[in-house]
Amino acid sequence: MTTALIYLVVMLLVAAVVFLLAAVVFGRGEELAPLPPGSSPTRLPAEDITGEDVRHVRYQLVLRGYKMSEVDWVMRRLGVELDELRGRVAELEAARPEPRPAGE
Repeated sequence: MTTALIYLVVMLLVAAVVFLLAAVVFGRGEELAPLPPGSSPTRLPAEDITGEDVRHVRYQLVLRGYKMSEVDWVMRRLGVELDELRGRVAELEAARPEPRPAGE
């Protein structure tokens, strides 16, 4: 029983050393340097958000997925932008002259 426990401890130590060595040699696999604490890669223009802007949104990753506050912020911004655009469309449609029938 003691021999099996010693083998288990040695295997765990060897695995930990191999893991640490691989982490030092290969890094964490990131393409960019890690962000400073508290900063966010989430950016949108102040106004006139385009589909391309939305496709390029990136969120900070946390333990269980994306940072919810950033996702909420983007969704609020997109909601405001959509409301403004729909309001502008309604204004333009209301200002458009009535079409006359062809016979007049």
